[in-house]
Amino acid sequence: MTAELATIIDFIRYGASRFAGAGLSFGHSYDNALDEATHLVLHALHLPHDLSPNYGQAKLVKDEIRVVLDLIERRVLERKPVAYITGEAWFAGLLFKVDERVLVPRSPIAELILAGFSPWLDDRHVERALDLCTGSGCIGIAMASHNPNWTVDLVDVSDAALELANTNIRFQDVQGRVRAIKSDLFDAIEGEVYDLIVSNPPYVTEQEFAELPPEYGHEPSLGLVAGHDGLDFALRILADAPRHLSEEGLLIVEVGESEHALAQLLPRVPFTWIEFNVGPMGVFALDRRDLVAHADDIRAAANARRQGA
Repeated sequence: MTAELATIIDFIRYGASRFAGAGLSFGHSYDNALDEATHLVLHALHLPHDLSPNYGQAKLVKDEIRVVLDLIERRVLERKPVAYITGEAWFAGLLFKVDERVLVPRSPIAELILAGFSPWLDDRHVERALDLCTGSGCIGIAMASHNPNWTVDLVDVSDAALELANTNIRFQDVQGRVRAIKSDLFDAIEGEVYDLIVSNPPYVTEQEFAELPPEYGHEPSLGLVAGHDGLDFALRILADAPRHLSEEGLLIVEVGESEHALAQLLPRVPFTWIEFNVGPMGVFALDRRDLVAHADDIRAAANARRQGA
């Protein structure tokens, strides 16, 4: 059957059909079989991701066909996210090195970065920013790349993740303005103050994690699981963030489906839930002054979580 395939379009269509027919799960950078197949085929052919459709009818040579088909079959048989197969992923318009030491970049925060965090930062001056739970470094490095006047710290507790984050710092040539720091949230950066803190921490509940498709099993559980309601890390961040934010500082945190649990746990905290182009994605923004005003409620919830751990 594959002998009938000849052109780039043929192999993209075949890959998409193969993925859909195999019942693969999508959600790592791409949410559908066609986009994943396009990424995989173009990567195998060493072609740019924004290749003109005019090249779609170009025919593959024998060696190229073998490589493309091998990668398509790997995706089906291993149930491994395509980013781990290609070793790369796009985020906020930038290419990042990716492997199984970190989660595949896919946060909706990319949209905020590309929009200059408007309107959230329209009336604020930012010099220093922090990417907490950085993983591959994609959020912090993208913030630095799109804001040349910012210096950015990347924080993670995983040595393996920080090793890759440093690789991406060099790959994106932002060494002078971005540094990677090992820390369990804020523990190792006492005294550091930022105008903007952005975090995509673990927020998957234990039950959700047990029910995830096989693709997610290739990702480090350290970057996903956050207790019975997904809030173990978010509460610690909320409690400790005021000490690390400047007077007009802003905190932005992604909590995904745990949004509802957080809103119920802290009903008096004025979370602003950000609307994205595709709708709500469980990302909130909070001013430092609101964090301070509701510090007692936040700290009580965080302490209760620590004592119950």
